[in-house]
Amino acid sequence: MYPRASLLLLCVFTVIFCKNTKGQNSFSEKSFKSFRFTPTSLDSAVNTTTINRSREKWLIGTNVVAYAGTLTALSVMWYANYPRSGFHFFNDDNEWMQVDKAGHMYSAYLISHASSEMWRWAGASRKTRIWVGGLSGLAYQSIIEVLDGFSAEYGFSPGDYTANILGSAAFISQELLWDEQRIKIKFSTYAKRYKDPGLEQRANKIYGESLAERFLKDYNMQNYWLSANIQSLFHSKTWPAWLNIAVGYGADGMFGANGNTATDKTGNIIFDRQDIKRFRQWYLSPDLAFTKIKTRKKGIKVLLFVLDSFKFPAPALEFSNGKFKGHWLYF
Repeated sequence: MYPRASLLLLCVFTVIFCKNTKGQNSFSEKSFKSFRFTPTSLDSAVNTTTINRSREKWLIGTNVVAYAGTLTALSVMWYANYPRSGFHFFNDDNEWMQVDKAGHMYSAYLISHASSEMWRWAGASRKTRIWVGGLSGLAYQSIIEVLDGFSAEYGFSPGDYTANILGSAAFISQELLWDEQRIKIKFSTYAKRYKDPGLEQRANKIYGESLAERFLKDYNMQNYWLSANIQSLFHSKTWPAWLNIAVGYGADGMFGANGNTATDKTGNIIFDRQDIKRFRQWYLSPDLAFTKIKTRKKGIKVLLFVLDSFKFPAPALEFSNGKFKGHWLYF
C-alpha cells in the first residue's frame, strides 16, 4: 500500500516541476531590474534570463529518476526488513536529544539549495528556482516520512516532518529576502570508536559496524552548524568574505533513543548503562565560506558548493556539562 502513496507524491511533484517551468521563458524587464543575483551559484556565468529547454527537460527527467530510485532503494534495502502496517503516526520528539531533528533540517536545506542551483543552471526564473528548488528538499524527505508511516517498526513522525519544513523554509526565506544564503546549515562528523568493549558492541548493533554506517547513524559523532557570513549580514568590508562564524550543536553518551537501557521482546534487560551521562554540546567556531572564493571554472564552483555543505575543521569553544572546553582543532 505504501508504494502507491509515495508514487502519488512523485507524480504530484513531477507535475509541479513541469507546470512551474512551462511558459516562463524569461524575466520581465521590471522583475529583472528589481532583483540582483550573487556570484554564489554553481554557474553564475550562464545567462539566466532565458530558460534552456534542453537543460529543463534533463533536470525534470533527473528529478523523476532520482525520486523513483530513492523510493525503490529505500523500499527494497531498508523497509523490506521490517513488517508493513497501516499508516500510523509516531512521536519521537524526545529521542536522540533532537540531534536527528537537526539532521532532518540539514538534509532538507541541502537538497533545497542544490536543487535551486540546478534550476538556476537551467535558466529558470527567480521565483521558479526558489519555490520549485526549495520545495524539493521537503519533497525528497517526504519519501522517508511516508515509508516510515507504513512501517510497523517506525511511524510517520510529525517532528521529523516539521524539521523538514524548517530546513526548506530556511533556504526559501533567505533567497526571498537576500537572494543568497547568508546563514548556511552545515554538517560535520568524525571517526569515533568506543574503548569500552560493551559500548562498542552496543554501537555496532544500533549504529552499524562500518565507518560509513557510523557517519550516517551514530548521533554521538554528528554535529550541525549555523554558519553565518558576517560580511554579508552586516555589509562590513572589514570582515573577510571567505570567513564565517558558526554555532554548532551535538550530543554525546547516547546508546539508545531515550535512555541507555534496552530490553528484548520479552522485556528482559539486555543493555543497561545508566551510569553513562547523556549530554548536549554547543560550539562556537570560525568557518570557511568556500562559495565566496572567486573562480571562473565551473567544475571548481561545483566543488566549492559541495565543500560549503560541510563545516570546515577549525578551533572551537565547547559548552557542555555546565562548563567550557577549548579545542585546537574540531571536526
